Amino acid sequence: MSVAETPRLRVGWLDAGDSAFILELVNEPSWIRFIGDKGVKTQQDALRYIENGPMAMYKRRGFGLYIVELKDGREPVGICGLIKREGLDDVDLGFAFLPRFWRNGYAFESAAAVMAYGRTALGLRRIVAILSRENHRSSTLLQRLGFSFERTVKLHPDDEELDLYAIAP
Repeated sequence: MSVAETPRLRVGWLDAGDSAFILELVNEPSWIRFIGDKGVKTQQDALRYIENGPMAMYKRRGFGLYIVELKDGREPVGICGLIKREGLDDVDLGFAFLPRFWRNGYAFESAAAVMAYGRTALGLRRIVAILSRENHRSSTLLQRLGFSFERTVKLHPDDEELDLYAIAP
């Protein structure tokens, strides 16, 4: 199911057919460094990740992480979406892209489209984003999107402190 389109990108629900892409994405060194090792080592693990993560959230909340594909050729380049996490009061914008697609503006383009979808289709008044303090690229992107640093948070008592950025229309 498509949730947003831009001149270059299609943003839509992940499904079982995206497991090879997810396997590649979640094993990228940048994903592991800034998001964490999700233990996804096989295509079957990737399928479970999609089913228990994004697909389960679509059923529960009507939104989740979405696949971002080039309109021309439908090649997957990353994920971008909205997540409702325990430990956060607000819906959280998340994104990750394969390094070979960095520096093309796809993260900004898809994040802006997902945020617009969140406001218009889902009625979100406030969106947050959390990230590792060392993730300077994502921090810069959030600021370009209009987010401001608000505070540090821990999702669980034993977790690392994360920077929380917020935007309210």
